[in-house]
Order: sequence, then C-alpha cells, then structure tokens
Amino acid sequence: LKSQTPGSAEELRCLQMLNQQPEGSSLEELSGSQGCLKLASTIKTYVATVSPGAGQGGRAPEAWQSYFNTSEGQLPPKTAGKPSAHLTLRPQSLPQDGRSPRFGNLSQSCRHAITHWGHSSLHSHVQNMTYRAGRLRVEQPGKYYVYSQIYFRYRGAARDSGPQLVQCIQWQPAHSPPVLLLKGVGTKCWAPEADYGLHALYQGGLFELKAGDELFVSVSSLAIDSNDAAASYFGAFRLDL
Repeated sequence: LKSQTPGSAEELRCLQMLNQQPEGSSLEELSGSQGCLKLASTIKTYVATVSPGAGQGGRAPEAWQSYFNTSEGQLPPKTAGKPSAHLTLRPQSLPQDGRSPRFGNLSQSCRHAITHWGHSSLHSHVQNMTYRAGRLRVEQPGKYYVYSQIYFRYRGAARDSGPQLVQCIQWQPAHSPPVLLLKGVGTKCWAPEADYGLHALYQGGLFELKAGDELFVSVSSLAIDSNDAAASYFGAFRLDL
C-alpha cells in the first residue's frame, strides 16, 4: 500500500529488487541499501508469522493446525453434513389395484405407494440417508422433520360429486409393518365441464427416528402430475434439538 502512494519510489524499487532475487538468497545481498534491508526483514517476519510451520517449536499456528493436516500436508476431508433428502416425483407405473407387496398392507384410502422419485438432479438430493425404490432410509438416529406434497391432476366423470384426494406418509421400522405418520385429505368439487381439477396436498411433522427406519409416500389416486419437479416432492432432514 505504501508503494502506491506518491513519493514511495524507493519502496517500489526495493520490491522490484526483492522480486528479482534468486530463490534462497540471503538478505545480506541487500546490505547496500538499509531501506531495502529493513523492508525485506519486515516482509520475511510477516511471512513467517502467517505461514504453516512457523509457530513455536516449529509447529504451525493453531489457526493453521485446525485447517491443515500438518502430518500429511493436505486439507482434511470435509465434515459430513447433516442427514437430509429432497426427492421429486417421477412418472409412475403402478398397478391400478394398488397391490404392492414390497410396501405391506396399506389402507384403502392410501393404497398406492409412490415407487419412483428423482434423487440426483438439480431439484433433488440425498445426503447421509439412503434412497431405494420409493423408500427413504434413515442412517443416523435423531429427530427428523418429514414432509411431502403431491400435486393431483384429477380427471373424472363426476367432479361435482366431490372426489376425496388423500396423501399419506408412512413410517416402517425395521422388521415391522408400516405405520401411518401423516395423512392429508382434500375433498374438492369441480365443475362438470372442466377438463381437469388441480389440487396440492402438503403435510409435515417432526418425528423421532432410528437407524434403519424407512419412510415412503402413498396416495389414494394415481391421478397426479409428475411433470413439475417443484410441485410434487418428498423429503426429510434431521434437527439437532
């Protein structure tokens, strides 16, 4: 900064001289200019202060030790983040009768288990949890906020009769049948001349989960919109309470 101010031509000349010094040269070679020698000593002291390995006893300062692995001379691995997942809906190919042995016996109101979620795209991710075939598996125990939204695109001949749309979040402990955690219900009446009716159901809650527990979503109707990644989703994240 001093070299940029007017009248600092001498400091600038010294910096240029230092830049041209061969590696490993000693400061005595600058003894012809006391100003340059003082500037070089100041720079050397500063570099020694902030460089790794310059602490007492040849050890790096604590700020560096916490960031560098001094034994290997490499950056330490990144600290693992908290468990979290956000999945987006993909097109489904499920039997219309709702039978799905892999998901156990589900109630008639939520008999269709969602088996296809996107988990590795711009809108989705899985971190320190496991996703497989519609199920989200907990790897680390704790309190988790679990949530889901399904965007129904209902088509039917009697919309004015008030079709009931249901969305459920199911919890399945290891070696146990599924348990209903959350249930959202929407009864809507659409005009008979409408091409379709749109309705979104959202639900979320905080639950104590153990390692090995699995979560999945089931619905009452397969009339859902799977083309909008921002409209239908399912996820969970751990809260350290």
